[in-house]
Amino acid sequence: MSWLRLKVAPDGSHHMTATGAPAYGERFDEVLAFHAPGLAPASRGGEAWHIHSDGSAAYARRFMRAFGFYEDLAAVVDATGWHHILPDGRDAYPERYAWCGNFQDGRCAVREPGGAYLHVAAGGRPVYAERWRYAGDYRSGAAVVQAADGRSTHINASGGLVHGRWFVDLDVFHKRFARARDEDGWLHVDQAGRPVYARRFAAVEPFYNGQARVERFDGALEVIDESGTPIMELRAFRRSEFAALSEDMVGFWRTQTIAVAVRLGVVESLPATEADLAARCRLRPDRSGRLLRALGELHLVTRPTGKGGRWELTPRGALLRGDHPLTLADAALEYAGPMSDMWSGLADALAAGTGWSAPDVFGDVARDRGRREAHHRMLRSYARHDYSEVPRALDLRGDERIVDAGGGLGALARFVLEAYPSVQVTVLDRPEVIEQARAHAPVHGLDWHPADLFESWRLEADVVLLSRVLHDWDDEGACRILRRARRALSPGGRVIVIEMLLRDAVVAGGLCDLHLLMATGGQERSAEQFKQLFRAADFQLDAARTIGALPSILVGVAL
Repeated sequence: MSWLRLKVAPDGSHHMTATGAPAYGERFDEVLAFHAPGLAPASRGGEAWHIHSDGSAAYARRFMRAFGFYEDLAAVVDATGWHHILPDGRDAYPERYAWCGNFQDGRCAVREPGGAYLHVAAGGRPVYAERWRYAGDYRSGAAVVQAADGRSTHINASGGLVHGRWFVDLDVFHKRFARARDEDGWLHVDQAGRPVYARRFAAVEPFYNGQARVERFDGALEVIDESGTPIMELRAFRRSEFAALSEDMVGFWRTQTIAVAVRLGVVESLPATEADLAARCRLRPDRSGRLLRALGELHLVTRPTGKGGRWELTPRGALLRGDHPLTLADAALEYAGPMSDMWSGLADALAAGTGWSAPDVFGDVARDRGRREAHHRMLRSYARHDYSEVPRALDLRGDERIVDAGGGLGALARFVLEAYPSVQVTVLDRPEVIEQARAHAPVHGLDWHPADLFESWRLEADVVLLSRVLHDWDDEGACRILRRARRALSPGGRVIVIEMLLRDAVVAGGLCDLHLLMATGGQERSAEQFKQLFRAADFQLDAARTIGALPSILVGVAL
C-alpha cells in the first residue's frame, strides 16, 4: 500500500487505508501524517522516531519529539536541542536551536537560545546576519519577519527587504496579495507593500480567485473584489453606525463616571458591599449600587455573585488606585476637569478669525501646587508605561553625557540609567518640577537642573533627549527648543526626539493631534515635518523608527 493513501486513525495510534483497515499491526501513543519521502512521525513511551508505511522504524535513533519531513528534512528534539535530520536519521547539520520550524523554499525559521529568530538554509547555517523578534515560513520566495518594535515586513530569500514597508501585523503573499494590518485596521497589500484599496476592515481573508471575505467594523460580513469594492453582503451589521456614533458622542459619560469614582474615594474603598461603600464614601445608599453597576460596565469592577456580596476592582480598575505604580487616578481627574474645559473651545480653535489662542497650560499647572503634583504624577505614569523599551533603541555607547530636556520627574532618565549604568543623565525642567522630582530618593548618575526650555541651558552634552516635548509647541516653539539643544551639543552630537509619528497612509493619531492643539497649541507631526524642523535648527535627520504602539525615535545629528 502506498504511503500516499494512508491517513491517521481517529484515535491517533496508527495509520489506516482508505477503507479504514489498519496499515500495520504496530500501535503507538501518537502518529502524524506521512510526508515525502514516505515517512511519518511516531512516538511511544516518551520516545519519538519516524516509521515506514508498514510501521517499521526508519532508523535506530530515538528523540524526545519528531515532526514531519518537509523538503526531505524533519525537525526533531533531543537532549542537545532542536535540529533537522535526514530520512536515514542522520543529523542534517551540527547546529542546535531552541526551536525549529519546517523547511519551505529551501529556508527554515529557527529560534536561538536567546530568543531571536532567523532563517537557516538546508545546511543549518543562517541565511543572513539579521535577527528578528519573530520569523515565519517562506512562501513563493518571501517570508514575514517581526522587528523588535513589534512591526512586521516581508523579506526575500537572501534576507533583504522586499518592499521596506512595515505593518502592525502581516501575512505571507497569497496569489500576489498579502493580508496586512495598520493602525486603522486590516487590508490587502500588493507585492510592493502598497494598499490595494483605501478601505479598512476588522478582519480580512486571503483573496481566492479575485475575491475575499471580510468583516466590517460594524460586524457585517462582505465579499469584496481586488479593488475593495463590495460584491455581496453575507451578514448584516451587528452594530449599526448610528449606535456606534451615538456611543462615541457620549464618551463623556465614561470620563465623568471614572473621575467621580476616584474623587469620591470609591476606588480606594473597594472591595466592599454596596452598603459598606455607601457608608465609607458618604454616598446615598440607594445610589451606590448604580455607580458600581456603571463601573462594572466599564470593566473596572466585578459584581458579586450573591446578594450583599463584595464588589472588587478588576486589574484595569486597580490602575485607578493612587498607590499603583502606573496610577491613572490623576489622569482621570485631569481629563474630567481642566482638559474637558479646554476642549469646549475646539470650534473657535479651528475656525478662522475667532482670535482663539492656546491656553497657558504649563503656567496654570505651575501656579496650582496640588494640580502640579498630580499633573506630573500623571505624566510619570504614562512615561513608565510607554518608555520601558526606549533605552534599548537609543543605540548609546554607554558613557555619554545626556540631557533629558523636559524630563519631568525622571521616569525616562531612570530607564536609561538602568540600561546604561555608566552614562550621566541630567534632567532639565521647570524649577517647580525639579523641586518635586528631588523629593524622591536620589539615583546614582542622575542630576537635576532647573531651567526654562527656551532660555540658556548652561549645559554641555553628547546627547539631548526630547521626549514628548516638541509636540507641545507649534513649529516656531519647537524650533526654538531644538536650537537650544543644538547649543548644548558639539558637532556630531545627537538629539533624540521621542514622539508619536503621523503617517500619510493612516488616520491614527488624529484625536491626539487635536488634543494637543486644545491643551498647548502644539501638534503631532510626520517624519517629513520633523526633518524640516531638524534642518531649521542645524540638525540632519539620521534615523526615524517606531519602537511600539505609540512612541517613535527620531535621531538628529548636530551639523
